[in-house]
Amino acid sequence: MLGLLINEKEKEELMYLLKREMDEILFDLQDGRIDHVVKRAINEKYKILFNLFKRMGTERECLAYVREKQNTEKNQE
Repeated sequence: MLGLLINEKEKEELMYLLKREMDEILFDLQDGRIDHVVKRAINEKYKILFNLFKRMGTERECLAYVREKQNTEKNQE
């Protein structure tokens, strides 16, 4: 296990970067031109970013980025 000590300004910047990246991933997952294999890799990246986001975000912020399991399975097909 690793620890990270950051101040409030750094936390805000990290939250901004995570939100921006997750928004881009969600947009890409909606694109029908992207191959399902690539979407699977993108989805794995989203899971990692969301796990980081959960450690710093409020419950309300996290709920905005929770993906429904049904949508995830449909997008992978």
